[in-house]
Amino acid sequence: MAAAAKGRGVGVRVFLVVFVFISCQSLIDGRNTYKRKLTVQLIHNPTSPPFGSDLLHVRAEGVNDTLHYLFYNQGAPTLLLVHTDSSSSTVKVNWTQFLDRNTSGGLTVEPQSSILYSSAVVFSRLWEYDDVNDTAEASDDFFPPYELQDFSWANVSLSGLTALVCGTAPNTMNGSLCLKLSAFDSEGRDESWPRLLHSANSSQLEVWLNGLLPRGNHSRFMLELQAVSGAYPLSRVDVRQSIDDEYTPSIFKIFQWVSSMNGSSDVLGFVQWKPVAYRKSHPVLEDATPCRHSDPRPQRGEETAASSVLIRAFYSDPEIMGLNVSFGLAGEPFYNSTMFLSWTMLVGVGSPPVDSFSPLVLTIMVVCLGTPLILLLLGGVFVFLYKKRKASTLGYEPVN
Repeated sequence: MAAAAKGRGVGVRVFLVVFVFISCQSLIDGRNTYKRKLTVQLIHNPTSPPFGSDLLHVRAEGVNDTLHYLFYNQGAPTLLLVHTDSSSSTVKVNWTQFLDRNTSGGLTVEPQSSILYSSAVVFSRLWEYDDVNDTAEASDDFFPPYELQDFSWANVSLSGLTALVCGTAPNTMNGSLCLKLSAFDSEGRDESWPRLLHSANSSQLEVWLNGLLPRGNHSRFMLELQAVSGAYPLSRVDVRQSIDDEYTPSIFKIFQWVSSMNGSSDVLGFVQWKPVAYRKSHPVLEDATPCRHSDPRPQRGEETAASSVLIRAFYSDPEIMGLNVSFGLAGEPFYNSTMFLSWTMLVGVGSPPVDSFSPLVLTIMVVCLGTPLILLLLGGVFVFLYKKRKASTLGYEPVN
């Protein structure tokens, strides 16, 4: 009886493991349900526009809300995200005020009362230093920074839900810095590393440096980012750990630069990335290089607004935080080895997408946990049958 009960208990545990696996698998397969209606357009400047001065507008319409992504590359490249509680909110541009750079109000989202949240990411500077001692600790060996507002930016190139723009540094024709914006109408995962999980409430920005001649023999780079908001700026960086690196080999962390109301756990908006960059455009594992970030710090609003046309046009009194993302650690190859660096991030509203265990890892977990339980179950059944058979042979023998 005890062996039978033990066998039934093991069987229940096996059933629970399989049930959990099936439930998790169904969640993975069934979570791609929410979709937004996307429209992508270039808002043209009708008054003698400078080269490449079109404003990119991605409209992501939900059932009762809308996300407006606005990207402009004259001055420091800037991505502005505005979340409204109306499915009919619109973007208005007054080009005279927009290009003035001395007044706000050139860009509005109407009705203004529908705005729930807004934030912007400004790509302000590219720093280069000569890491002679291979410590990846930048000290006094910085070259003068590349001010991205001074780059010569080409026209925005559209392809479906993807926009690409590249720029070159002043006084040089060698190399370029490119930004690629990808919009999404539902949850999914990019095909190329780091294969970030995106949702309908986020877009992806990939940044790469290609062919820029280094000014040192041991050059490493840092990218300066500034986060702008009217209220509740991106003020802290959270980290999530995982044991699953199937989608981004060797990377078990994800960083989230988040905005919250008075430090609460409810996230209003975010910038998310994995701490990895790649030294080739079509990388393999050996081309991955770690990256680090500094702590967010308050920035001077006047300087950022002066460098970004989009910030000046939309915000009157912005709150600004900044951080640097540095590429490469001690012992890692220098930029000179491939003359290429790429890094990817997500920008969105609400809680950032969270990676669950992949089907492969869930299968491995079930096999690792389920196989011993099945063996125990079979062993219990064998012991039960053996004892039952033995007991049947212990009865009295008939008397002749």
